[in-house]
Amino acid sequence: MSRSYAPTALMLGNFVTGTSVLAPAGMLGELSADLGVTIRDAGLLITFGAVVLCIGSPLTAWLTSRIERRTLLGATLAVLALSNLASALAPSYAALLIIRLIMLSIGSLYTPQAAGTAALVVPPDKRGGTMAYVFLGWSLAVAFGLPLVTFIASRYGWRAAFGGVALIGAASFVLLAWRLPGGLTGAPVNLKTWTAVARNRLILMLLLVTAVQTSGQFAVFTYFGPLLARLTAASADAIGLVFAIYGVCGFVGNMVASRIVDIWGAYRTSLLFIAVLLTGASVWTLGAGSFAVMAFGVGIWGLGFASTNSMQQVRLVGADPTLASATVSLNTSVLYIGQAVGSAIGGALFASGWLRETGYVSMAFIALALGIAVFATRGGTR
Repeated sequence: MSRSYAPTALMLGNFVTGTSVLAPAGMLGELSADLGVTIRDAGLLITFGAVVLCIGSPLTAWLTSRIERRTLLGATLAVLALSNLASALAPSYAALLIIRLIMLSIGSLYTPQAAGTAALVVPPDKRGGTMAYVFLGWSLAVAFGLPLVTFIASRYGWRAAFGGVALIGAASFVLLAWRLPGGLTGAPVNLKTWTAVARNRLILMLLLVTAVQTSGQFAVFTYFGPLLARLTAASADAIGLVFAIYGVCGFVGNMVASRIVDIWGAYRTSLLFIAVLLTGASVWTLGAGSFAVMAFGVGIWGLGFASTNSMQQVRLVGADPTLASATVSLNTSVLYIGQAVGSAIGGALFASGWLRETGYVSMAFIALALGIAVFATRGGTR
């Protein structure tokens, strides 16, 4: 089977994964009202899910490292589709939380394994751009998945939104089973692999950058909708538009990163987009209260969010290609740690009424990540 469309199949699987993980952020108000819980409690669907994801990603990488990739990734997408359907039928908040935790414990393996699989279907000199392209699925999840979730939930309810994600997941499963070649296997992950990772200072510093910058982003991102509603009286459609701006700009930023990384090098490209993240967060924070300014800040922010994560993966692979299966999965796990930490901090600030202060916390985390990237990872990868 031709491998020419395999990266696209992998990318669309990331779209389903990203939309499944982030879907509650697009309908916090509907979940809160219908299930009789607070906005913060509804946000815990993302926080607790991220905790499961951060544990599950390295664990599943170890348990599934010897499984053929088309079988493994196809089964994961099938579970995501069925779990979203089950979420649509959940009778209570507790049931919905349990369903999502089960779903994400399995879904945690898709993104790192998709990145590793992408490296198997292209020549070595194309891996950087291809891995960035595969991660575009997360940008699309924010650009189109979350606005679609917000649109459906605001008009037809959150159950219909989960049902829509289930249908998209089923379609992605079919496409991946059709276009991804069979017989692909990665290097087995064992205890020696994790020991080698723990001894590599550059890898550890790169993982720290991922954790810190993601924490900063999710302190705000998880509560984008409620924050805009409280600070600017934005409607559901306006909030959906902001999600779309964020995602479209993320798509553009990642496309730019995938084009320049093989020329500029992953280090300089990474610094550029972390700086873009910080700029966007600063505009959001300083413009709090003005919908137009905050939306503009979200656009700048969006240019950096997916491209930064893509460059982290590229740099980790470049730091030691023999450890790629472990480090990419561990990076995804650390990313989810950042989601859990950030969304928990954001939830606490939101519940305390410190809405504007959330932006300053976000800025501080991202600035720290930039400092670590500049001074602690320089020279390790080009």
